[in-house]
Amino acid sequence: MPRTRITIGVLALQGAFTEHIELLHAAAATIPDHDFSFPEVRTPAELARCDALILPGGESTTMSLVAQRSGLLEPLRDFVKAARKPTWGTCAGLILLSESANRTKAGGQDLIGGLDVRVSRNHFGRQVDSFEAGLHLDFIADPQRPFRSVFIRAPVVERLLPHVEGVQAEEASKEDTVVAPSVPVREEGRKALSDHVEVLARLPREARALGKSATAGELGEAGDIIAVRQGNVFGTSFHPELTGDARIHAWWLKGVVEAVEQRDRAS
Repeated sequence: MPRTRITIGVLALQGAFTEHIELLHAAAATIPDHDFSFPEVRTPAELARCDALILPGGESTTMSLVAQRSGLLEPLRDFVKAARKPTWGTCAGLILLSESANRTKAGGQDLIGGLDVRVSRNHFGRQVDSFEAGLHLDFIADPQRPFRSVFIRAPVVERLLPHVEGVQAEEASKEDTVVAPSVPVREEGRKALSDHVEVLARLPREARALGKSATAGELGEAGDIIAVRQGNVFGTSFHPELTGDARIHAWWLKGVVEAVEQRDRAS
């Protein structure tokens, strides 16, 4: 059988993009019979060569400004929302991929969109309020082994929004809230489009006080939403790229392989 060639870009405008690339290489070693490449993406031409994309943690406002100035903002929206290619955003990347973000003044932040959620920016406070927590994630390998999650000025998903064709108008009417623009889905992207947001992980509200291995189930509470997936788009509040643990990257990479192979069969 011929080896499948898959190109997964990492947006390299600002933030922890090299750390993502390192863990992608580690994850790729667990998936045989595929040729992966993980280029840094800074231009529309580099993005156009990608089958999937990661938006790293960093400063979401800075990323959106640099993307706009480099002519990348609209191609990113086309990649995520029109072509519906697999995309993962961590921390700042989650903010950019949300359809609505609060604690944001008008004109201060451009969003890409793709996830029908409202995020609360800097939910846990400033840089000095950064922390780690052990999460038991059911969707990754060896889920009983806690995943060390790093939260740095992290957002959380404050609300799951109904899927609408167009702009989230109700969200746009709220003070200090910005919304992503509408981008029509292209025909080839419709199979990856979903009107359902799946909650994949929550953070117990007392996890910081009770220790790194505390889970929502053990604390008897639902906790804040920190990982979601909707069709082709996946978002995490925390920074898996800063842990040295490639389990989430391996899980996501397998999903990318499935999406690319499905696309190739349909073409």
